[in-house]
Amino acid sequence: MTQTVFHRIETKYVLSREQMSELLEIIEPNLKHDKYFKETNLSIYFDTDEKWLGIHSLEKPLYKEKIRVRSYGVPKTLDETVFVEIKKKFDGVGYKRRIEMKLADFYEFLRNPKTEKFYSNNRQIEKEVKYCFEFYKLKPALLLAYDRTSFVGRKEPAFRLTFDRNIRSREDNLKLEKGDRGKLYFNEGEIVMEAKTALGYPKWFVDAISKLKIYPASFSKYGRVLQKIYN
Repeated sequence: MTQTVFHRIETKYVLSREQMSELLEIIEPNLKHDKYFKETNLSIYFDTDEKWLGIHSLEKPLYKEKIRVRSYGVPKTLDETVFVEIKKKFDGVGYKRRIEMKLADFYEFLRNPKTEKFYSNNRQIEKEVKYCFEFYKLKPALLLAYDRTSFVGRKEPAFRLTFDRNIRSREDNLKLEKGDRGKLYFNEGEIVMEAKTALGYPKWFVDAISKLKIYPASFSKYGRVLQKIYN
């Protein structure tokens, strides 16, 4: 069964390619590939006309949320599955509620978000998504894509570690099937690492980032890209 609700602590770090290489050299024996080991993630973020959700996330509020539709790889047909997600963060803890549906059904939903017809595997979460679209009057705002490598702890399956490269975005052709092209965010090839856990970080991970002097960084991909575009 596809997981629909996520609840975990999430910490982000911005690394150089050299730092990533050094870190993996130390910790790789404690990791194994997860089921999405190498993939390209594409997300369309939805926002108000004023981009309030993205701008608000940069203010480091106690509570924030984002709404997006995600695919793993570029959809080749409208029959492929996509994931519609509400991402929330409260007091440093991340929550994600997710439904899956065919891309064609998602476009039908966008044409009429007030419809009482259901398209997904979870009616309750779909109702929440419909409420967000109606409450915020959401529209497609930005496509974000990146190439991800992801691991889980060999002995700690609740610990997940991801590395996102080539973070890129575009404001036109805001459809997942139009491809993953976009303008690169980083100029020097930096990588966003994210550690995710519901149970606490393993000692070997904490020891390694301490040894290499790798420190957490506040980094919302969507918020930071908006900031770069409009500043």
